[in-house]
Amino acid sequence: MSRPPSLALPSGTRAHSMETSRGSFAALDCTPPDDVPHRGTVLMLPGFIGSKEDFLPLLAPLAAAGMRAIAVDGRGQHESPGARSRKAYEQSELAADVAALGEAISHVTTPVPLHLLGHSMGGHIARAAVLDTALPCPWASLTLMSSGPAAVQPAQRKRIELLLQLLPVLEKEQLWQEMQKLETREPPTDDVADFLRQRWLNTDPDQLMAAGRQLIAEPDRVNELAHLSLPLLVVCGQEDYAWPVPWQLDMATRLRAHHAVISGSSHSPNVDNPAATAQALIRFWQRTYRTPAQPSGGTSRQNLLSSRP
Repeated sequence: MSRPPSLALPSGTRAHSMETSRGSFAALDCTPPDDVPHRGTVLMLPGFIGSKEDFLPLLAPLAAAGMRAIAVDGRGQHESPGARSRKAYEQSELAADVAALGEAISHVTTPVPLHLLGHSMGGHIARAAVLDTALPCPWASLTLMSSGPAAVQPAQRKRIELLLQLLPVLEKEQLWQEMQKLETREPPTDDVADFLRQRWLNTDPDQLMAAGRQLIAEPDRVNELAHLSLPLLVVCGQEDYAWPVPWQLDMATRLRAHHAVISGSSHSPNVDNPAATAQALIRFWQRTYRTPAQPSGGTSRQNLLSSRP
């Protein structure tokens, strides 16, 4: 679970509801300053027990580089409306939501490249959205952030399985208190602590159940993705606990993708070291509009190894 250091909205950011053909989605939308050329737009998807606020530290540096950055709550996450049926939380349905968001963004923005980024479970949804999208592909690139090739590693799988067992039998407030007893990080500020609790309470239990099941059963779809002629970036923290770094680097090799390992960070480089993470993202996107996309059998991608500035 990502924990933003602050809830302050960067300059140029507005919180609003994005209307799509598949419903409305809560969003944080940060546009570049007036004196900065608009290079592209990125749609960012959060992970398990996450929300759009997980990308707050990235918004300002991305906007300063000319990227309009849009972070959303997925269906049933935090401030986005939930669904009436559990079927609506199947991965194919969530991928269709992403396609609808992309279509809505393209209709109201200037004609610039539209990039897709998914963190953790959001990476699996983003991958499914790309694979399920009818050609021609609307996405200029795909970034998988701290998101592995298949299911999470065994130790993390056990934690999720325990959560899935407890969700139906404990009140969410009680379960939250139990989860806090296992927290080893320094306590956040009071406003962030209140936000984390409220986010947990807001998120639809059916969404949590479906997401947890997906994380422990996700198949390896790397070979499918490797067949697409789409610029790809694999980026992760140097101490990722959900998918070990070697797993993610092997995935990058199989994809012939750019890759970046962010120092001083764990499963959420977006909040642990946002400066280096933003630099890796910006360098990658700059390459996508300077160099034509290579097919999966093309030249090997360059290592974008990042370190703390």
